Amino acid sequence: MDYKLRQDKLRERAGAARLDALLVSHLPNVHYLCGFTGSAGLLLVEARGSVFFTDFRYDTQAHEEVKDARIVIGRKPALELLGQHLSRKRKGSRSWIIGFEAEHLTIAEKKRLTRFLPSGIRAKDAAAMVEPLRLIKDDEELACIREAVKLGARLFDRALEVLRVGVAEVDVAAEMEFMARRTGAEGMSFPTIIASGERSALPHGRASADPVPRGGFVVCDFGVILGGYCSDQTRTVWVGPVSKEARRVYDAVQEAQLAATEAVRPGVTAGEVDAAARNVLGKAGLAEYFTHSTGHGVGLEIHEAPRIAAGQKEVLQPGMVITIEPGVYFAGKWGVRIEDMVAVTPTGCEVLTPTGKHFIAV
Repeated sequence: MDYKLRQDKLRERAGAARLDALLVSHLPNVHYLCGFTGSAGLLLVEARGSVFFTDFRYDTQAHEEVKDARIVIGRKPALELLGQHLSRKRKGSRSWIIGFEAEHLTIAEKKRLTRFLPSGIRAKDAAAMVEPLRLIKDDEELACIREAVKLGARLFDRALEVLRVGVAEVDVAAEMEFMARRTGAEGMSFPTIIASGERSALPHGRASADPVPRGGFVVCDFGVILGGYCSDQTRTVWVGPVSKEARRVYDAVQEAQLAATEAVRPGVTAGEVDAAARNVLGKAGLAEYFTHSTGHGVGLEIHEAPRIAAGQKEVLQPGMVITIEPGVYFAGKWGVRIEDMVAVTPTGCEVLTPTGKHFIAV
């Protein structure tokens, strides 16, 4: 990963905002800018260089992972280490302004930051500056995401092997997560969703101890982390004898998912992609049962910009990676969702998810 280039781009943004430095505290942003994957650390990006602060627990890890930044290790909190660093290096009478990630720093942390800053240095709320850089994935990031998607897709094969009437949802999820670890995943992108029967009408129905009933859908939503990058996939299967209504609804969701995917290309807005899915479901009389957005960005975090939702004006660009996941949900009955990850290309999009979307009954 070209961390120096990323930091240089951030310096340009910080300079344009008239900031002397930007304090990066959101750990996925820290990871993106210097490679650190631990759970405690701050990155100060200044005009002439960057400094990474963490405590002694991460001494070895920081020296192994952090790139293009000087490393400061101490037994004090990172914010206090930052204050000491600024006190030592501050020269002259010109006032300094340090921006901080307002969306990610708590009120308590902001108070501590202000307390540790030496006189003549002022902290200022900064608009999101790293996230816009993360919108466009470079070739190395896309390669990592492709591998994460491939590994994650294999988990659905395991789900089909164990998914039967009477099997507990948590047991299906456990088999999938065990396989993920055994095949090299660093973790799950989010708690695996196995929602069957009436619970399949819950868009985020995490796996429960309930047994899978006969005569209903099972929504399987899952993903892995590999190389720091997330995958996200949803497939829905039917258990038991198939009804005409179930097949009609599934086919409508599949058609909506394909229509939205076909709409993905540079220059199209996120809202237009969302509309492509909603138009199909509207014609099928199912619009009122589609209660969430069509998708979201994926990368170092499972939910990133852009948001693929009604009215969103973000214009798609090559290198963006998004999900396409329309669904319909009938409270107290069942639900259906189908989700792929796609990468925007110069001429359209690349569907990253290799799993088929045909109707499956077990």
